Amino acid sequence: MSESSTANVKYSRVLLKVSGEALMGEKGFGCDVEILDKLAHDLKEVYDFGIQLCLVVGGGNIFRGASSSSPFGFERASNDYIGMLATMMNALSLQNALEKINVQSRVLSAIPITAVCETYIRRRAIRHLEKGRVVICAAGVGNPFFTTDTAAALRGIEMGCDAIFKGTQVDGVYSADPKKTVDAVRYDRISYRDLLSLDLKIMDVAAVSLASEHSVPIIVFNLGKRGSFADVIRGHGLYTTICN
Repeated sequence: MSESSTANVKYSRVLLKVSGEALMGEKGFGCDVEILDKLAHDLKEVYDFGIQLCLVVGGGNIFRGASSSSPFGFERASNDYIGMLATMMNALSLQNALEKINVQSRVLSAIPITAVCETYIRRRAIRHLEKGRVVICAAGVGNPFFTTDTAAALRGIEMGCDAIFKGTQVDGVYSADPKKTVDAVRYDRISYRDLLSLDLKIMDVAAVSLASEHSVPIIVFNLGKRGSFADVIRGHGLYTTICN
């Protein structure tokens, strides 16, 4: 990596929240192999900057605990646990995509599944980062009724990340859904308080409140564009910073 490529990089450790929906592309369910490959190369580009990188993955491409209405009448807690297992499938898929391009990674789960991955322990996760491995956090926070957005905020804070990056399908936070409202306004910067008061729903209240309390900025950008993560890391392209 050339010196000019890393000249504007101000981060040493970051967390990226990857939604399950981002992994399925146009398939409508499961993981799209081409999307996984593209994401792995985008992550490698940032990894090659020398940045310690951790990920939190969602499971909405397989099962959405919070919104799934089960034909069997499952209670919310059971739905959430099924959703946690969905995040594990995505985490293992992403780990394989990374290791195919020689990026070492470790999956750490908030619920013990020792046959396939390590159990999440904060000091262990940090040690993996220090050894140059990408850490992929699965199973949310390990408890029902908490979203993977909240897990991203929690893991980002406890692992001392400089910022939390939220990859979405649009290039920042808008005053309304830009796909439905032609005159929606994109914010370059918005406070945690305004984000919540305007009910913009880019992340849930618990996640935003955690980030606000610990003054960890949230950067929202379009993960679907090739190379967008590296661009935003260097301060280029379109994105929204949520901060105090």
